[in-house]
Amino acid sequence: MLISYRRFRRNYVRPTLLFLFFVFLIDAIRLVRHRPDTYRTKPSNARRQFEDGPLVNTTIFIASVHRNTEEILRTAWGQAVLDLVDYFGPDNVYFSAIESGSQDESKAALLDLQTLLDLKGVANTISLGQTVWEQLEEIETRPPPDVRVPTWVWNVAEAQWELRRIPYLARVRNQAMEPLKDLESQGKTFDKILWLNDVVFDTEDVVTLLSTRNDRYAAACSMDYKHAPLYYDTFALRDDMGLKTISQYWPWFQSPTSRAAAEKNDPVRVMSCWNGIIVFDSAPFYANPPLKFRGIDDSLADLHLEGSECCLIHADNYLTPEKGVWLNPNVRVGYSVDAYRRLQKNHFPSPFWTVLGAWINRIKGGRMSIQTQLETRVVTKRLEQWVDETPYGDRPRYEPGAACLINEMQIMWENGWKHL
Repeated sequence: MLISYRRFRRNYVRPTLLFLFFVFLIDAIRLVRHRPDTYRTKPSNARRQFEDGPLVNTTIFIASVHRNTEEILRTAWGQAVLDLVDYFGPDNVYFSAIESGSQDESKAALLDLQTLLDLKGVANTISLGQTVWEQLEEIETRPPPDVRVPTWVWNVAEAQWELRRIPYLARVRNQAMEPLKDLESQGKTFDKILWLNDVVFDTEDVVTLLSTRNDRYAAACSMDYKHAPLYYDTFALRDDMGLKTISQYWPWFQSPTSRAAAEKNDPVRVMSCWNGIIVFDSAPFYANPPLKFRGIDDSLADLHLEGSECCLIHADNYLTPEKGVWLNPNVRVGYSVDAYRRLQKNHFPSPFWTVLGAWINRIKGGRMSIQTQLETRVVTKRLEQWVDETPYGDRPRYEPGAACLINEMQIMWENGWKHL
């Protein structure tokens, strides 16, 4: 029996393993040879491209929200904003920031940045909102059990109302956009709306993003990383079919069209993205009524559904079908200085992560398809229930951001948020 097994291993197992190894090796070589060339262009080339292109003298409204961002404000973010001002010119930039509920010295860091902006002659609005204690008080000041108040959802387990996270975030983002209308009434308008998360970036990143598809987009976003090579913002990113990504590893997408664009390092048509930095064509924000951030209806959230305000904004944007939302894989930002330096120092993706990422996506592809179908079935069933329960006499309920919906319920909680 022992001789038979050894003979079997020698005659069949070893040749089979050797064959599979060579197949894998050939596939790995092919993947590495065809990976995208994603070295960053030199700043001088990016500057020349910008100055010679259609974006000369572009005016930009910069918006951001802050909570516990002191470290990145002082180490990288504040200086990056000042560099943007130097590049575009103080007359072409307006800066608007909202802070609320920080436990660190974010308020002081923003005031220091405001002083430097004032010295450069940059018009700005920096609003320092609630203290952490005031925010806690708002969260804990619940409506009576028998009173329905907008943006609150019922917690069955605790038999009490809870403040919904997404409408809260949408409210803060809209506050950051308020100066836009005031400036319009004064005859000052902007070509682009640039939203900056608490990420490390530089001027070239923004110039490259603005130049996406030669300025033909409703919105264009970067890729963001906390721990490369895994991208970070899974909540808002949807491919051109409205599907979540297969994995956080390159080339990310389920849709063949989106995946093929990522593999070529071309701008990727998506249904939604945010991913650290995003630029919008400003026209919808000047419309009547203007484009605004929002959460899904409370009655829909009651069915244990949620959708990111950063995804819903694209569903509501009338330019999205015409110009599209595009992810630019050439722009990669990090949530720490170290993460950003790693992204910019090395060819991305590296040979190792090119091969591993491709195989992870292949292996997870079938399972993700089944998982997507199951979650879509749950979401669709609840969405149909919501439509069927339209109050008598009202127009049928409709949620344009159906692709944004996930089987979650998110509430504000203590010094952050949590799932119910």
